[in-house]
Amino acid sequence: MKLFAKKSLGQHFLNSKHVLDQIITAGDIEPGQNILEIGPGTGILTDSLLKTGAHVTAIEKDDRAYELLKTKFANEIESKKLKLIHGDILTEDIQIPTPYSLIANIPYYITGAILEKFLEHEPRPEKMVLLVQKEVAERIVARPEQSTGKSKESILSISVKIFGTPKIIAKVPPGAFTPPPTVDSAILKIENISIKHFSEVLNKNPKIIPDFFKIVRAGFAHKRKFLKRNLEDAISADAIDLIWKKINLSEKIRAEDLTPEDWVRIVVNT
Repeated sequence: MKLFAKKSLGQHFLNSKHVLDQIITAGDIEPGQNILEIGPGTGILTDSLLKTGAHVTAIEKDDRAYELLKTKFANEIESKKLKLIHGDILTEDIQIPTPYSLIANIPYYITGAILEKFLEHEPRPEKMVLLVQKEVAERIVARPEQSTGKSKESILSISVKIFGTPKIIAKVPPGAFTPPPTVDSAILKIENISIKHFSEVLNKNPKIIPDFFKIVRAGFAHKRKFLKRNLEDAISADAIDLIWKKINLSEKIRAEDLTPEDWVRIVVNT
């Protein structure tokens, strides 16, 4: 059975062995390690993951791909090396043994939703290796601007960096996929995933993580405004003044100029 990509599902099947090898190398996979794969499609990455000796849980939304994979990996499913789930990663409550890593060629249009689900909520993977749009990967890494030498952060980059360390492993051209996407892609690795920034205050405020994102989203709500003005939608003006004095922030600082650590200091002192 030949599987043709569905545009509605954002499918672009990987066809490059070189890129495949780069993903596997970036995953630092050991035999017996638990791996979650999202959208296995034709199973090219699934096959490489299984060859490392890993235990793979793969979730596939496409009925056609699910049936293909069920046949292709019948032996691995029977031997319990592969657990194949038919479902939507954004709505399915995945049960996977921990610790685990998330390694996948994901549909680009749900990149943000996947990062939110697996970083902001338990159980978090130890690391992620994802094929994503190059522009998105660069925004997450937030490289310093040549003119200022400072990184311009975004909600996306802050959301990732507060939990882990992102880096771009390699750029991937459109020709590495069938059909080729209209954009360049990149292998993004996020490692050292943890909640260390919140660990000291979690006992006092179990809602610290949702509170953090509420404040960050308020801070980025209006890019042209200074951060203090934006935060008035989430924190009282008097409280903001006290925070600014305590952590010594500029009156004219904007949301994009703060580091993830700066945001933690604001939230902890709220």
